[in-house]
Amino acid sequence: MIIKLIIVFLLLVIIMSLASALVFLVKDKGATNRTVKALTIRISLSLFAFVLLMASHYMGWIQPHGVYQ
Repeated sequence: MIIKLIIVFLLLVIIMSLASALVFLVKDKGATNRTVKALTIRISLSLFAFVLLMASHYMGWIQPHGVYQ
């Protein structure tokens, strides 16, 4: 159960990083590197979330489910 909360929290942080990149893009108009840094953080967090999901599935901490079982 705790791994699911970590994944949800990580996804929320990814969305916040994407939103901050949008704000920096509009506000700075390309004058600074804050947009690039925010997007770099988002990509790093996304890769970490993917690896965490794969490792959690491999370890049996989470089980896939869907419409067709």
